[in-house]
Amino acid sequence: MNRMQVAEKIVGNVSRSVNPFGLKAMMAQQIQTVRDRGTYAGAKCALILGGSASYGLGSRLTAAFGQGATTISVGYARPPHDDFLGAAGWWNQVYFKQAAERAGLIAQNFNANAFLPSTKQLIVDYVRQKLTTPIDLVVYSVAAPKRANPANPDEVWRSVIKPIGAAVTAASLDLAQERLIQQTIQPATPAEITATTHVMGGEDWERWLHALHTAGVLAPNCKTILFSYEGPQPTAAIYRDGTLGRAKRAAEASAQRLQRWMAPMGGEALISVNQSAVTKASAVIPGFSRYMLALLQAQRERGGHESTVAHQDRLFREMVYGQHRQVDARGRLRPDALEMAPALQAAVAQTLSTLTPATFTPTLPGYQLYRQAFRQLSGFAVPGVAATFDPMILNHVSY
Repeated sequence: MNRMQVAEKIVGNVSRSVNPFGLKAMMAQQIQTVRDRGTYAGAKCALILGGSASYGLGSRLTAAFGQGATTISVGYARPPHDDFLGAAGWWNQVYFKQAAERAGLIAQNFNANAFLPSTKQLIVDYVRQKLTTPIDLVVYSVAAPKRANPANPDEVWRSVIKPIGAAVTAASLDLAQERLIQQTIQPATPAEITATTHVMGGEDWERWLHALHTAGVLAPNCKTILFSYEGPQPTAAIYRDGTLGRAKRAAEASAQRLQRWMAPMGGEALISVNQSAVTKASAVIPGFSRYMLALLQAQRERGGHESTVAHQDRLFREMVYGQHRQVDARGRLRPDALEMAPALQAAVAQTLSTLTPATFTPTLPGYQLYRQAFRQLSGFAVPGVAATFDPMILNHVSY
């Protein structure tokens, strides 16, 4: 039987290849993480918007294998075709569905643009025609580079990752060249700030909830949650105080509006400030990878690193549906409290104080952890998984 060698390819901080078998093994590991913690009472029917990777996927994993919920996921990833093996998110959806159905759970995947009205109608039609239980959990975990104006589809808003007010110089990892490089990012224009807020804020989140309610497929006691990020001072200029942070403040305003609307029906709208994570999206945020390297190194030395799925399982198990909510003065859930602990942040600051392009070396433990986590997002560097596979696998998968 012919076998294909999978060539890993990283360009800058973007992975251009995928190992399906590695992703399958990673899916099994993540499912086991949830199963090891047992079951808990939660959602019966969960809609995950952005469920193909990262915190969206982690939310779907704990909903299905922790709560026993029916899960519907809207992802947007390129499928395999010709010599292209497909995007990691596409395979994540496939392997999740296979595992869920083996466990006797209903799992439906939609590979579609979550921003489009047609996608919202697609979900409404599916719930009406195929399910007997209304949606009682909506997770909004959409990270996208652009969104069309629903009132004028010819106008396209594009998000940018930039500071506000002044240029910022930050050091970031270059994974392809295995080095730390300095970048200067010019401040966003008012138009760019507005566009980023349209894309990454809470406008579409609100549209989803109202569309589902109007169609009669939303349970009165539905909970909905959007993930935010606060982070420490080293990432503040680019994230918390930049365009992404401005968009997250807009999302918090959306949460307040949704809460006022949903509370009389018995529902709830939540914002969760999640911990820093190695994701394909965060890898391209200027300065973030340097902080993440230092954080992983400090967690390795002190203990306490929490995987993305473990983080999400704790969030839903203890805070969304449990009795151990940690909230801040703005009413946001704070599962990131472990990362923001003063002692851990002091250790991170110590590493950052000496980490420059001149002192960086690929042998740093934090860099090795970061690189492994990044590679595993595409199915590489997974223990026990070889970089070869039977190409016939592409003919025996369904979405």
